[in-house]
Amino acid sequence: MKAIGYIRVSTTEQAESGLGLDAQRQAIESEAQRRGWQVTWVEDAGYSAKSLDRPGLTHALEALRRGHAEALVLARLDRLSRSMLDFATVMEQARGQGWALVSLDLGVDMTTPSGRLLANVFAAFAEFERELIRQRTRDALTAAKARGQRLGRPRETSDAVVAQVVGLHTEGLSLRSIAGALTEAGVPTTRGAEQWRASSVRRILNGHRLDLESVASKNGASQ
Repeated sequence: MKAIGYIRVSTTEQAESGLGLDAQRQAIESEAQRRGWQVTWVEDAGYSAKSLDRPGLTHALEALRRGHAEALVLARLDRLSRSMLDFATVMEQARGQGWALVSLDLGVDMTTPSGRLLANVFAAFAEFERELIRQRTRDALTAAKARGQRLGRPRETSDAVVAQVVGLHTEGLSLRSIAGALTEAGVPTTRGAEQWRASSVRRILNGHRLDLESVASKNGASQ
């Protein structure tokens, strides 16, 4: 089997000493000899695990996607990421693209039935973490709305232009017609452009709606 051995250390000092990289390389080489793998090496020296955006890992994942190797092998799972969500993301890529993820320290090995079972357990925990994050986000937004806090981006358009857009919309004009009228009247967009688009009009109307909801929430809270 053709495999990519991925090794990583976080600091420049570790990269220069080579000790952390050598230990990972030896662990993967030992397993590769035992199982007859042909290993190509990819390393990220001096990169942290805070995200998957690393040049070596990006190269490795692209090679796997193109079918140049059949597995991504790690000495330890934290060399890939310390985030369960990031791990699940890579594992989903592996499943979808037909290659295996192997982590020697935890027995995650998508080339074997037991390893795939363990990978599924990790994936279940990752999905649970995703749902917790979604729930916390929903709860935070609900609480903010109850306090009368305006949700969405801060409004940058002047009150005069917002009033003009709302007035035209109240008259029954379509978004495209409002955009045409503003362009013809020489009203600059929020970013100073001359040409209005229906999408820009929609954003202003949505922002106005959020402002009204915020005012209503504050009035309700004060009563």
